[in-house]
Amino acid sequence: MYALKREKKEEEDGGSGNPFHNLEKTTVLQEARTFNETPLNPRKCAHILTKMIYLLNQGEQLGTVEATEAFFAMTKLFQSNDPIIRRLVYLCIKELATIAEDVIIVTSSLTKDMTGKEEQYRPAAIRALCRITDGGMLQAIERYMKQAIVDKNSSVSSAALVSSLHLMKESPDVVKRWVNEAQEAANSDNVMVQYHAVGLLYQIRKNDKLAISKLLAKYSTKYAVLKSSYAVCLLIRIAAKLIEDDDAGPESPHFDFIETCLRHKSEMVIYEAAHAIVNMKSTTPRELAPAVSVLQLFCASSKPTLRFAAVKTLNKVAMTHPAAVTACNIDLENLITDSNRNIATLAITTLLKTGSESSVDRLMKQITSFMSEISDEFKVVVVQSIRSLCQKFPRKHNVMMNFLSSILRDEGGFEYKKAIVDTIIHVIEDSPDGKEAGLAHLCEFIEDCEHTSLGVKVLYLLGKEGPKTSQPCKYIRYIYNRLILENAPVRAAAVSSLAKFGAHCEDLLPNVTVLLQRSLLDTDDEVRDRATYYLNILNEKQKAVYSQYILNGLQVSIVGLEKALHQYTLEPSEAPFDIKSVPLATQPLAEEKKVELFTSMYVPIIGKTKEKVAASRQDIFAEQLAAVPELAALNLGPLFKSSLPIELTESETEFVVRCIKHTFSNHIVLQFDCTNTLSDQILENVYVQVEPSDGFEVVAYAPCAKLQYSVPGTTYACVSLPTDPLVVIGTFGNTLKYLVKDCDPNSGEPDDDEGYEDEYVLEDLDILLNDHIQKVLKTNFGAAWEEVTAKNELEDTYAFNLKTLEDAVKNITHFLGMQPCERSDKVPENKSSHVLFLSGVYRGGHAVLVRAKLALRADTEGVTMNIAVRSTDPNVSEIVASAIG
Repeated sequence: MYALKREKKEEEDGGSGNPFHNLEKTTVLQEARTFNETPLNPRKCAHILTKMIYLLNQGEQLGTVEATEAFFAMTKLFQSNDPIIRRLVYLCIKELATIAEDVIIVTSSLTKDMTGKEEQYRPAAIRALCRITDGGMLQAIERYMKQAIVDKNSSVSSAALVSSLHLMKESPDVVKRWVNEAQEAANSDNVMVQYHAVGLLYQIRKNDKLAISKLLAKYSTKYAVLKSSYAVCLLIRIAAKLIEDDDAGPESPHFDFIETCLRHKSEMVIYEAAHAIVNMKSTTPRELAPAVSVLQLFCASSKPTLRFAAVKTLNKVAMTHPAAVTACNIDLENLITDSNRNIATLAITTLLKTGSESSVDRLMKQITSFMSEISDEFKVVVVQSIRSLCQKFPRKHNVMMNFLSSILRDEGGFEYKKAIVDTIIHVIEDSPDGKEAGLAHLCEFIEDCEHTSLGVKVLYLLGKEGPKTSQPCKYIRYIYNRLILENAPVRAAAVSSLAKFGAHCEDLLPNVTVLLQRSLLDTDDEVRDRATYYLNILNEKQKAVYSQYILNGLQVSIVGLEKALHQYTLEPSEAPFDIKSVPLATQPLAEEKKVELFTSMYVPIIGKTKEKVAASRQDIFAEQLAAVPELAALNLGPLFKSSLPIELTESETEFVVRCIKHTFSNHIVLQFDCTNTLSDQILENVYVQVEPSDGFEVVAYAPCAKLQYSVPGTTYACVSLPTDPLVVIGTFGNTLKYLVKDCDPNSGEPDDDEGYEDEYVLEDLDILLNDHIQKVLKTNFGAAWEEVTAKNELEDTYAFNLKTLEDAVKNITHFLGMQPCERSDKVPENKSSHVLFLSGVYRGGHAVLVRAKLALRADTEGVTMNIAVRSTDPNVSEIVASAIG
């Protein structure tokens, strides 16, 4: 074997030890011409192939022509019988399969090796052949693949099974015909063959819940032939996924199988079962108890891997069920002195979540002793645990704040420092008593902060919280130091922070103005522009202007603002640009990443995909609605708000319909997402007939042309809002109407062209007050309250039959659909009164603010609320104030 060994002398000289460190693509491709020489030099060719594989695995990009030339040169190496050469050729074929052209030319050579007598060639040949095979060619090698799956050689069988898994993505219909061979392979004595066979069987049947249940029933009995611990672990994952999909919980028969695996002879299976149980959403402490007991035993294991797995899982359980982990506290305390500091870290962080308030001081001292001995990754875990501890024991914030400030001064990477800063900010926002101490620690931190983003974050917080402290002037020096000593982004943030002090504190305004004037000559244009902007606003000396342009910024969608400005430049107009025409900022649409169950366990993911920037949910809907001709003709204007989906049918019915309400200035568009669950019917001209309340009127329908089996379709109905501005709430009746045609369930072809009309009654749909209000956060509610003025203020008092202030806050916030400000949705413990601040924008661009004073009634169980509503429109104040009553 041609091993590349580093000389001892090179090691002593401190050499890198990587002979391929400075490789160049062009040089390697030129060397590949050596493959055409006769006779071949096996040692030299192997070295060149190794270089090529190294370059490709380092992310080097080859052009199609370059890859094709290298590939054809490499095919000459099939003349050599050298085993090292042959195996390197297989690897290169797999790497170049997706880049080079005409790679199928080596099919015959690979098929020959796959069916040959050289056992060491066969597995690699199968993997390479399946990599270059497309759907059209797969049938030609189907016979060989079936034979390979049941081959007596376990390496050949495993290679065929794993390759079949990859082929499932391209040609599932062909691979499904290999189910009998996969079942035979599942009876193999080899543990990896069994594991791969069960994985393939799952992939073949994964879209059929009944078939998956039968697969589990077959292999999960005590008489099952499975000897592979890996295969049993896969069955546990499949069972857990079925339980989650069915939302069945511990009542599911599959849960019994997982629980029996806690008594398996393999430690791997035992841990997998415990991990599955603790990660189920609906498990109670009673169901968790057996899994926690098993993990407790692992904590005392002699194997570091088991101790690490157990304590890491217990750490996760402690986040949701700390009481269930309390029984393990003695075992966890024994792990504090573990030689593996990662295990010790997790043990302490778990104890922080499960321990009592009296044990906090002792645990913090133990943490301090070994913080310097662990990696940044586990330091972050410690900091996150302290963050949850601050929420649990708010009276201990001084101890934890001192600890956080001390480690903030130590060495560490960006993620570690960011975690500490975020935790201190969290304590500042949650604990009024710890605000000034936290701000002082952060001020010291930015004096030597080397991370621009963290400096900007702290300066933003100082501008937000500093003016509200007892001595705001003491923070000015720290902010001004940043204007002198830091880079442009930090200087720009410092300018914005100073402006907030000037806007909020009248006595500091002259000093702030002087400091900002010095930034008018800054070398960076962003800093100069900000200073000029804020100075002009501060010189106005009007609180309403301060609130609108400094203390509470614009809450618009950046994407929407860009589009609106672009459209304004394309259509010249004498009218000024109206900021109210821009959609408000909304939360990004989160996309769940689905990972294949079996693939995530074994098959590595090749390459990295670029992370897509999450689009605004509202922007996505706006584009979809603009593309509907029936709606585009109505000139509805900018989209104001989109609701969450509302189910109008049960999930088990023949037609599943859900509705999303899109609110515009004078209309509401109802988007009905429909799914046909009947395989023997096709629906055409599908729409939902809406029967609106008085004052509302349907002005347009946009039907769905065809609704096939399991293929979602969308239909729209546009409803105009009442002319009376005080009428905003209503209930709509809905009926799904369609032309139904019977069809062949297998082909999907309709039996006849005529069909017949039919309808299906849906649930009623309510138009609520929160459909007309968009959430907008006001960082300084007091300034916003003064900005709107008391001109249109309405006040009233109500009584609710609610037991706690928390319930009252939650109900009022949800009913009005407004944004809680200044963390007023968090009710302090043991309080009999509370003030809730809510902010929003009513459709049409009218600002609306609510100040609700809540108090528990002493005589009876209930809550009394005094509500004051301010808005820029008197009708909006009346609508919001009267809606609660």
